[in-house]
Amino acid sequence: MSFFGVPLSGLVASQDQLQAVSNNLANLDTVGFKDQTVSFSDLFAQSSLTNATNDPIEAGLGVKASQTTSDFTDGATDATGISSNMALSGNGFFVVQAADGTTSYTRAGDFTANKAGELTTANGESVMGYPAVNGVISTTGTLQPLQIAVGSVVPASATSTFELTTNLNSTAATGTTFASTTPVYDSLGASHVLTVNYTKTGTNTWSYSVNMPTADTGAASSQVASGNLVFDSSGNLTSPTSGSVAVSVPTFANGAASMSLTWDLKDEAGNSSITQTDLASATSATSQNGKSSGTLTSYAVATDGTINGTYSNGQVTALGQVVVATFSNTQGLLRTGNNDYQMTAGSGTPLVGVAGTGGRGVITGGSVEASNVDVAAEFSKMIVAQQAYQANAKTVTTLNQISQATIQMITG
Repeated sequence: MSFFGVPLSGLVASQDQLQAVSNNLANLDTVGFKDQTVSFSDLFAQSSLTNATNDPIEAGLGVKASQTTSDFTDGATDATGISSNMALSGNGFFVVQAADGTTSYTRAGDFTANKAGELTTANGESVMGYPAVNGVISTTGTLQPLQIAVGSVVPASATSTFELTTNLNSTAATGTTFASTTPVYDSLGASHVLTVNYTKTGTNTWSYSVNMPTADTGAASSQVASGNLVFDSSGNLTSPTSGSVAVSVPTFANGAASMSLTWDLKDEAGNSSITQTDLASATSATSQNGKSSGTLTSYAVATDGTINGTYSNGQVTALGQVVVATFSNTQGLLRTGNNDYQMTAGSGTPLVGVAGTGGRGVITGGSVEASNVDVAAEFSKMIVAQQAYQANAKTVTTLNQISQATIQMITG
């Protein structure tokens, strides 16, 4: 009675389908989960028999599960407001690494920062990417675990250049004075006020004196630079011709390193930032490139995976960049649980790079990708599998009745 194997194979196939459906529904709220579908193929007995027209005579032996495919279309992007969370839209996977060095790939971006400041998955795997050195990211280096330590300190950056956007009144009487001020930072991050005093010395000419309080420098004189400014008949600065002034502060009372500053007299476009027109003397803007020391207070992830940290001193610096891996055959990936996949010979080797390039998806910070399971579709598959199971069970019952009748004829 080998024909019992046919409906039994149908029962097993229906069980496989129901198992896939139940697994999909169980992971309805699993971050980054991808819906799975079981495909089936029929079984035929091998036979060398043919009929009168030379057509092969084959007997069906049932059905078997031939493959399980994953639906890698995007799930909905759900905002969480958690800075470490990331949702990947489009092609690709985040790259993660376990403590034993095993590399896996995931769509689940519900990342957190552990007590060491390392970005990790919910399972403790390290999120891999390109680290930043002094705010500069190199995408050609080796992938490393990304560090995001809120509260970490960024060292002070001493001021090396400053610029004053100032107009001096061309109708002012000789001897008229005007002052501009700007904060600057020493090597220890301490702030000092630098004052530029302008004095009208004649037609289209002014002298200047750059000063810092002696209490800050510990020097006998507050003056750290001086010179003259000359303007043409249109109010444009013609001297100093170099377009800049060197300012030197040799000592600081707090022990900071000596400071060499450049006072830029021209803006980035090459236009003079110091002018002389028939308007009241005024300074409309100041800028300088120094920073005090600060602590990391927050961070955000850009669409290309760059993690930008904001410090208490207002400085915004790149902390690293999350990478995205793509595969030539995503169906060849092996599911290993915990939202992870691993490469196989069927998937091909990963192509790792920056999000938004090379066909890779983009990243949304402060969000996660939801499961893409469709409840209505799963219920439809469940009904079909249930009916198939009942039909095959009925076949088994019928075959059993026929077998019993046959036995009774023989024994009767």
